[in-house]
Amino acid sequence: MAPWLPTKEEKYGVAVWNFPRTSEHHLPLQIGETVHILQASEGWYRGYSLRNRAARGIFPASLIHLKGAVVERRGAEESVVPAEMPMVQEITTTLREWATIWKQLYVAGQTERYHQVKQMMCELMERRSQLLSGTLPKDELLQLKKEVTGKIDYGNKILALDLVVRDEDENILDPDRTSIISLFQAHKKAAQTITQRIQEETSPQQSALGCSTRLAASPSHSLYLCVRNFVCNIGEEAQLLMALYDPGEHRMISENYVIRWASTGVPQDIELLNNLKAIFTDLGSKDLKRERLFLVCQIIRVGRMDLRETYSRKLSTGLRRPFGISVMDITDITKGKCESDEDKQHFIPVHLAAADNDFLHNMIRKAVEGKDINHKGQGFWVSLKMLWGDLSQVRKDHPHLVDRSTVVARKLGYPEVIMPGDVRNDIYLTLVQGEFDKGNKKTQKNVEVTVCVCDESGSVVQNVIYHGAGDKPASEYRSVVYYQQRHQRWMETVKIAVPIEDVHKTHLRFTFRHRSSSDSKDKSERIFSMAFVKLMRPDGTTLRDGEHDLVLYKGDSRKLEDAGAYLTLPSTRNLSEPKLLSGSSFRVSGGTSGLTVSARDSFQISTLVCSTKLTQNVNLLGLLKWRSKPSLLSGNLQKLMNVDGGEVIKFLQDTLDALFSIMMENSDTDVYDTLVFDALVFIVGLVADRKFQHFNAVLEAYIRQHFSATLAYKKLISVLTQYVDQASRGEPCEPLMRTFKALEYVFKFIVRSRHLFAQLYEGKETAEFQRSLQQFFLSLNQLMKSPLEGPTLLSQGAALKYLPSILEDVFGIFDSSALGALLRDFIGNLPPQRLLKQKLQSLTDIVNSKIFQSYECRELLLQTVVPILQELIEKGEEEDACIELLSNILEVLYKAQKRAEELRAQHGAGEGRHKDRGDAELVKVKKHIQLILERLLHTVNRRVIVLDRENILRVSTTAATSCCAGRRGHAASHGCLWGMREVQKASLI
Repeated sequence: MAPWLPTKEEKYGVAVWNFPRTSEHHLPLQIGETVHILQASEGWYRGYSLRNRAARGIFPASLIHLKGAVVERRGAEESVVPAEMPMVQEITTTLREWATIWKQLYVAGQTERYHQVKQMMCELMERRSQLLSGTLPKDELLQLKKEVTGKIDYGNKILALDLVVRDEDENILDPDRTSIISLFQAHKKAAQTITQRIQEETSPQQSALGCSTRLAASPSHSLYLCVRNFVCNIGEEAQLLMALYDPGEHRMISENYVIRWASTGVPQDIELLNNLKAIFTDLGSKDLKRERLFLVCQIIRVGRMDLRETYSRKLSTGLRRPFGISVMDITDITKGKCESDEDKQHFIPVHLAAADNDFLHNMIRKAVEGKDINHKGQGFWVSLKMLWGDLSQVRKDHPHLVDRSTVVARKLGYPEVIMPGDVRNDIYLTLVQGEFDKGNKKTQKNVEVTVCVCDESGSVVQNVIYHGAGDKPASEYRSVVYYQQRHQRWMETVKIAVPIEDVHKTHLRFTFRHRSSSDSKDKSERIFSMAFVKLMRPDGTTLRDGEHDLVLYKGDSRKLEDAGAYLTLPSTRNLSEPKLLSGSSFRVSGGTSGLTVSARDSFQISTLVCSTKLTQNVNLLGLLKWRSKPSLLSGNLQKLMNVDGGEVIKFLQDTLDALFSIMMENSDTDVYDTLVFDALVFIVGLVADRKFQHFNAVLEAYIRQHFSATLAYKKLISVLTQYVDQASRGEPCEPLMRTFKALEYVFKFIVRSRHLFAQLYEGKETAEFQRSLQQFFLSLNQLMKSPLEGPTLLSQGAALKYLPSILEDVFGIFDSSALGALLRDFIGNLPPQRLLKQKLQSLTDIVNSKIFQSYECRELLLQTVVPILQELIEKGEEEDACIELLSNILEVLYKAQKRAEELRAQHGAGEGRHKDRGDAELVKVKKHIQLILERLLHTVNRRVIVLDRENILRVSTTAATSCCAGRRGHAASHGCLWGMREVQKASLI
């Protein structure tokens, strides 16, 4: 027999067949058992099973499936680590553990649990195959990872196995690198998550609630649509208009996705064949909470008046005629109640128009409430998938779905979050309805409305009208023609995209013409009526959102297209004036235009302005254009507080730009400082409101990328200190509470402004800035001394709550020792029994901030914190808050000690600067640990003894005590282990 030689590549494998022991040298193996291979010889391996490393033996190489592994050597010994990704390894280990229990369940006759475990194992094996394929995009890989960990934790829970504690990235926590307190918190959180999952599994209501909570977490959502096929015998060219529809409001909530379909049954643009993709964006949490939501498609035939007419005589062509509609209820998909998959296809049948006068909008209303129809196989095949995030995020996460060829259809309205730089100036026009007298004709007219955008001279502005997303801009829009109807109801929406600088001089013109089926008669038809509306009102605001009842004018067709003849006339009806029914028309007062008002005809439109540059609010417009009337500036700043919050938020960047422009251009006077400061606080308060909470990211982005007022910090600190001084003297200061709530962002503006100033002027006036900051803290500390009740007490509570939010920004620009002393006095100045709970919460927030990681700050703060904790724990007051504070302090010290030890270990071999620094840091941390041990350990232990063993507070306290005691060395290991047992018990209570 050949000699046994150490293996080099063949180190790790899995048994694919059972191998019984028939010789004392054999190593018995079962299917799935992993082995570490040490030597090889003529088709045999020698090694050991990873289940039992002590037993070694030989086994056939043919029974082993080799896998990649990393060999780690420690002296003469070696160990193997599978080269698979950690998640795959965890699934493999879990499957092996579950398989043993699965067999036991079968033997025990627990059929229901047996099948449940079998299903979970099959799902995990499928997910494992997907992970090993290496073909998943990044977004799907992350989602799959979360799904797998959820299934593993859920399975371990119902099988009464150990709970796996993970970090935020779903990786298993390393107990050697994690403190007892962190393990306790992670264990508690994991137990709560699994309990919630079990409740969702058993209760459909809880499942729906959990799903809606997940949806609400993202401010922006998108619906991906892919049209796989469209089968319908139309016989002519067609336009397919797909949009989202709310049956409760009886209106479309998104732009139309336009597909131009050829008579041959394929897209007119042949490049779009098998590539008809669109994404409906800007959907907010409110849209997903709609009671019902439908995907609808309007099918408009483009050609003859009547399909039954033959080409034997010359017919008019190019008419847009109603053909049919398709509707699909997508409520469950948008709410996440059913799985959305880009590969799953849905069939949407076509409802054909029964008559030439069926209004498409009425057909949609009937269809969403109707039953199944005999569609004869005609309809759409589509795929749908909900995507979370705004358009930029979706493109980043789903590049395989949303690429440059994907059409973007926006919501009719603003998204819940408008990011800086998202410049938009869209006006959505809806042709609602009209009523037209037949005049001298025997039958009712076949009315076609033509819409165009004109300038002051009446010239048509080219290419500013969009039929919908995915379509090229046009210079005019022609409505659908309904056959011989007196009352017309179109409900057709188009987008008007006029450049911002041209809006003030443009208007919409609507002309009305009868269309005939005969080409010769059709050409002889002239415009019989006209209406118009200006896009901007005389006060500089845009056309109001909502319906407009327009005045219809009659006259010579040339006069009807002459802007000079009609622009001076009224465009909308005054609702207070009754309709004139005595005659068909009357001449306009003045009579020089040559136009008459048609009293019996009527026409209504609806408009929606989605602009980040043009407002419909006069007060906001006055502030944005403050330079045009500086004498009204004070009044406009005060009126800003009365503007609707939603309108201000839409123009957040422009409003902030205006405020800081006022401040910068009046830097030599303080006349407007308080008004601008109050306006800034008002805006920050809006962003803090739950309704607009998603705009926090917008405000952050503005401060980082767009804010440029270098002198603003001086004025902001001045007004802020003035308000605090006023309150500390006991004088009423109503704006102070609002100011404290906005304190975080006020300081972000201050720090950013100072940073820009220092960059521009090479660090000048640093001492003055430090003094102004110090004066603010001194004024604040003076306020904390006050024993007064009422407004002063409220101000002190607000200061405790909101001051920690500014420390991250202040820490980098203020001396750490000085800041520590000021914060020590801030807490220490408050009378002992005043606002205890708020004081402890404020201290907890300070400890969790970056400032507490500084030795100098920590040294000064511990002098105040430790005596407070000792006194309160002895008295048994505010124990929950005390233990939370103590736990956070110990967690910070644990991390600081770990950092110091790692720094020391990295340079332990030499005598360098890093080693000395590591030693110095370790000495500092141990000094603070010793302080806590000497002052608090005895107090905490006495309190634990008094508490009932099952008390959750006892468990939390024990975790903190164990962490504290663990610093003393190996002698306290028993205490640490006991503490961990208590921690685990806490997760079950």
